[in-house]
Amino acid sequence: MADAAAFLQRNPTFPDFEHRSTAEKALWTDNRFNPPWANTRLTIMVQVQEQRRSGFSTPETFGKIVGVELLWHKFFSDPSQWWDNRFIKKSPKYPDFEYKSTHEGLWLEGWLNPPWVKVKLVTMALNEIQSDGGLRSRVPNFVGCGGNVSKLCQEGRLNEAVHMVELMAQQNFRAPINTYVCLLKECTKRKALAEGKRVHALMVQTGLDSNIFLGSTLIKMYAKCGNVLDAREVFDSMPEHNVFLWTTIISAYVNHGQAEEAFNLFHKMQQTGIPPNNVTYVVLLKACASIAALEQGKQLHSDIIRNGFESDVVVGSTLVDMYAKCRQIEDARKVFNNMRTRNLVSWNAIIAGYSRHGLGKEALDLYEEMKEGVQPDIVTYVVILKACASIAALEQGKQLHLDIIRRGFESDVIVGNTLVDMYAKGRCIQDARRVFDNLQERDVVSWSAIIAGYAELGHGKEALDLYEQMRQEGVRPNNVTYVVLLKACASIAALEKGKQLHLDIIGSGFELDVIVGSTLVDMYAKCGRIQDARQVFNNMHGRDVVSWNVMIAGYAQQGLGKEALTLLEQMQREGIKPDKVTYLSVLSACSHSGLVNEGCHLFESMCKDPGVTPTMDHYACMVDLLGRAGFLPDAEDLISKMPIEPNAVVWMTLLSAARNHSHVEIGRHAFDCVLKLEPENAAAHVLLSNIYAAAGQRREVAKIRKAMNDTGMKKMPGCSWTEVGNQVDTSDVGNTTHPQSKEIGSELATLVGTIEEGRLYA
Repeated sequence: MADAAAFLQRNPTFPDFEHRSTAEKALWTDNRFNPPWANTRLTIMVQVQEQRRSGFSTPETFGKIVGVELLWHKFFSDPSQWWDNRFIKKSPKYPDFEYKSTHEGLWLEGWLNPPWVKVKLVTMALNEIQSDGGLRSRVPNFVGCGGNVSKLCQEGRLNEAVHMVELMAQQNFRAPINTYVCLLKECTKRKALAEGKRVHALMVQTGLDSNIFLGSTLIKMYAKCGNVLDAREVFDSMPEHNVFLWTTIISAYVNHGQAEEAFNLFHKMQQTGIPPNNVTYVVLLKACASIAALEQGKQLHSDIIRNGFESDVVVGSTLVDMYAKCRQIEDARKVFNNMRTRNLVSWNAIIAGYSRHGLGKEALDLYEEMKEGVQPDIVTYVVILKACASIAALEQGKQLHLDIIRRGFESDVIVGNTLVDMYAKGRCIQDARRVFDNLQERDVVSWSAIIAGYAELGHGKEALDLYEQMRQEGVRPNNVTYVVLLKACASIAALEKGKQLHLDIIGSGFELDVIVGSTLVDMYAKCGRIQDARQVFNNMHGRDVVSWNVMIAGYAQQGLGKEALTLLEQMQREGIKPDKVTYLSVLSACSHSGLVNEGCHLFESMCKDPGVTPTMDHYACMVDLLGRAGFLPDAEDLISKMPIEPNAVVWMTLLSAARNHSHVEIGRHAFDCVLKLEPENAAAHVLLSNIYAAAGQRREVAKIRKAMNDTGMKKMPGCSWTEVGNQVDTSDVGNTTHPQSKEIGSELATLVGTIEEGRLYA
């Protein structure tokens, strides 16, 4: 071929091998791109030229060479011919599709093309080709199509990309496997089920549906698009299964919440003799964590140890997370301590586990230990901020805030939302508002967090004002937002605001949400509209135990004990098992209604229920029930027989009953018990003072007043809310800063006078 190169360099009408490094000037820049027949013909060309030099000539052979020269010169000036250059053609002007599968084609397969030819063919794809002034054909980009399909996918033109491969299949051209992988991944990313099915059909048509790698990608596509049944059909149709296919279909069921079927498949996989890999174990451990399947998780842990995957850092981190989510934090810590290698994911898993279990201090200690060798990321900061919020560790939270600013994570919306929540739960609403106002992006979670902060601190008016601002900025509330706002309305008895929210909820389609419905019931009940509460309750499509408890509690607040008992019976008839909150609400209803016998009978039934253990609140409620009815000795006797040590609330309940019935002896005993537990309890001093005053023991009253003054004890002032139209006003006892305080005081004096006058006449 060296002679051929020398010959071709001297002849300008043939390809110039001197410029073979210049793509446009060389036909075959490297012999590896030549079909066998091309090398033969090039050799003939050299021989013919040498014969011409020596005076010998073979007209037949020379004619062939001239034909080759003319074809190359003509066809490479017309891109429409590039993919179908042959000697034998029905028409010398146009590509001959009939013979394109014959060996005479210049480039029958993509691997024979020089790179520069592939580039030019890409630009030809789907372009209209003009020849002799008329439209002749559409030439699909069959050669080098993979890059073009990938480019279309990147540009979001998925339908066109699939159509291009369909055109190729119509011409019996089989696209490379990576082209199908590209299409399936794009379908998965966009959840484009229709286009994915078209790609699946092409795979069947071209015989690629049995390819294990493509089958795995196809299963992922169907699963991501929510069609796990089709994913299973693809799996079952595969002629053979390896560990990757098994893991893919198991993952599909896990991601669709069908953990039981995932474990069934895992057992079948083991029966076939295919050993799981680390990814299989990670997927199954996540399934155990999602459904708190501790026993299955422990069995998997044993398999992991037996198969030697315990040292895998990803498997170890997932084991930590599984035990933590199954509420086995000690086992999680044991796995974490035994890990040879720990990465950021491992630390985040164990810290999150402690945080979820309310062990914020331990989570913070782990965070400090982690910082010695591993840099925290956004997930770490979110987890540790939640730990600070759970234990109201405001100072540590502030230090974390400084670290977040220093690391440049403050602009992250999730971190910002968690900061707002941390400050709000730390009862530092000003800092929470400052972070919220500085957020570059505020989503519905941000708004819900700050609204919840104001609502939980008793600033219901500010929470409702923020809701109006949220709507003006075009952010649509979600079910969490509505729950928080309804609680704010309930806390300040803002009925009109609550009704407006009810309309918004119906308009947003959240009235079917069981949590929103239950909160609506609670709001109407606390605003004194028990009939509206019952109507919402009756119209709920799904009612859980919380819904029943809220409605029963509403009856209790209104002193409707019989209605509460009736609803409890209905609840049990419908197969809903009462829990400790249910019993507490019914006992409270009996207490406020004076239904002593019914309450005592219910308490006895609860004590016999193996699923419910009486708590301190239940005993306090029973003391209140007996105390309100005047059975103070019985209430005192119940306290003495409690299986748990009574707290200050129980004794305060008895003290309040003693005040109502002017029982000095029991009142003094209850007061002494409260004082042992809470020496600074101002309310207990006030109650005992009232008992002595009612008994005419002025000297004892003076002693208590003096003791309170000496220690600086003050009773928390009362607070009330008044709703006028859509405006909610807050009034504290002794606070004269309200702009209409004089008018309010005057009107209040008139009301008090009218009430006293009525008492005199009564």
